[in-house]
Amino acid sequence: MGIKIIAENKKARFDYEIIETYEAGLVLLGTEVKSLRSQQVSLKDSYVSFQGEEAFLQGAYIAEYPQASHFNHNAERLRKLLLHKDEIKKIFSSIREKGFSCVPLKIYFKKGKAKVELALARGKQKGDKRESIKKRDVNRDLQRQIRRQRT
Repeated sequence: MGIKIIAENKKARFDYEIIETYEAGLVLLGTEVKSLRSQQVSLKDSYVSFQGEEAFLQGAYIAEYPQASHFNHNAERLRKLLLHKDEIKKIFSSIREKGFSCVPLKIYFKKGKAKVELALARGKQKGDKRESIKKRDVNRDLQRQIRRQRT
């Protein structure tokens, strides 16, 4: 059993320079797991917050499961992240001292368990974003030329 990607946060890769990535488990309710399996999730504008010595995924949208009736979950509730204490301390100190942010990059199932890939990231400046756009456009043009030469 491999990895099945549920949702990606493409905007995070554009807005942030990724420094380091972590894999964390998610504490979910049954209806949330069913919504994840039907890929009804959005990571746009989500981030990691800290309360005490625990990390939480905040702002992630997991749609309500329609067949659950009154047993449904709140779509944008706080979801606890399962990380080692050393990882939590390292991320928290980096955010506090160095001005980094911690954002989710993707949610996926690995061996039947819901996981989230977190990134310790630094926000890009406007010029860096322009550079990313130029690189993307150049790569796109190269791919087009390669496809034309094949035919």
